Amino acid sequence: MSTRSHQGCWTCKRRRRRCDNTRPLCQNCSDRGAACEGYEVRLRWGTGIASRGQFTGADKPVKTSVPPRQRGRQRDLSRERRKRVELERDSALDGNRELELAVSQVVEDEVLFNEFMNNGINVLHSTTARDGLLHPRLPQLCRESSALYSICIAFQLALSSSVSSQFCEYFDTALRTFRSELACSTTLSDGTLTSGLLLCSIGLMHSLPWTMHLEGMHNILQSHGLDDLHHQSTQSQFRIHLLEVMGVMDLTCLSVGRQTPEIGIWRRYCQPVTPRYGIEPVSGLPRTLLDIFAGIGAETTEQTLWNWPGETGSFLQCYLWEAHRLAGILTVRKRANSLPKNNISTWQQPAKCPADTSVLVTRILASLDALRLASAERPTEDVFIKNAVLFPIFVAGLEVGLLCHKPEWKQSIREGLLGSHQCEILLSLLEELWQKEDPNLSVHELARRRGLEMGLL
Repeated sequence: MSTRSHQGCWTCKRRRRRCDNTRPLCQNCSDRGAACEGYEVRLRWGTGIASRGQFTGADKPVKTSVPPRQRGRQRDLSRERRKRVELERDSALDGNRELELAVSQVVEDEVLFNEFMNNGINVLHSTTARDGLLHPRLPQLCRESSALYSICIAFQLALSSSVSSQFCEYFDTALRTFRSELACSTTLSDGTLTSGLLLCSIGLMHSLPWTMHLEGMHNILQSHGLDDLHHQSTQSQFRIHLLEVMGVMDLTCLSVGRQTPEIGIWRRYCQPVTPRYGIEPVSGLPRTLLDIFAGIGAETTEQTLWNWPGETGSFLQCYLWEAHRLAGILTVRKRANSLPKNNISTWQQPAKCPADTSVLVTRILASLDALRLASAERPTEDVFIKNAVLFPIFVAGLEVGLLCHKPEWKQSIREGLLGSHQCEILLSLLEELWQKEDPNLSVHELARRRGLEMGLL
């Protein structure tokens, strides 16, 4: 049986016979009387048309058979396919990159939120934060309010000594979310109310407008029976706590450069409802002293503050309360001096306290210095009480006529206003007052010129 030849003539290959490879013609073909087709190399075409090389598209291996290149040929189509594949691959990579960035952002947000829960929340209190009402409720409140989570993160970033682009991004997002939530709110849940108060806290710390948020929340609460709050027995302890925080923030004496008038939340809603004893945790002050502060501009006089009997507290708290009481007297005195002589209202008529301004400033700074030394000596006692020193130290710094002769007092105030962006702004206002040495220059007018609305909390 013959086998197929792989090296024979073309005739033997075609007929699958053994070829004897005789040149130039096969002897086997001659013996059979068949025409031998020879041994020359032949070009082989897969489909009859060359698909690559210099004869691409030709049906014969000669250059005259090469067709002209036309638009849409296979090579161009392949190039387009390659581009499309590359675009799809790049799109997939971009999608993966976006997913990775999103996952990374979620992780970063969670880290910042946990940092707020562990540390940042302490700035909101002048008493032990973990014993307060906010900390254990915050996760649930974040589920009630879509704005609260991002506001907590923005607050944590706001504690930096400088304003970062990351803080601005989170703050803008939080502000838009809160305004949208407030616009859709009909009853103002505890979560939304907490969001608004935290937003106000960021504003008063970073000299951003914040009192209009108080007005917006008050208007919604008032439309749902806030004026009848003392007749309602369904108000939770936490709700009353939030109203007290609103009331403290609303006190004019605890703000600088305020852009909206005081609403009177403490006097109208807090005093008639809450017990008149104990300590308000955000300010760290007794509620009886806050009642007197809320009356500045109404019935409170210097003598009212001088006669305040105080309350039982720790030594550190007594130092703090004494500094606030004396700073309140200076506030009443400065307010009375700023009014026209023919516009003295009845609340300013009773006798003044016997101490003059220099004695009051000395005692304020002495109380704060004692508080600082005692805190250093007993670091685990009333850990967050130093959060509450801004009001008395700033009020003492407003006595420009005295301080221009007391450089050591100025230095004491500078050292007391270190450590935060809020303190830096407040100190810059005092430095400008001290430089101009004009006792009649209003710090509130100065702050408004610079577009600042600060808080002393």
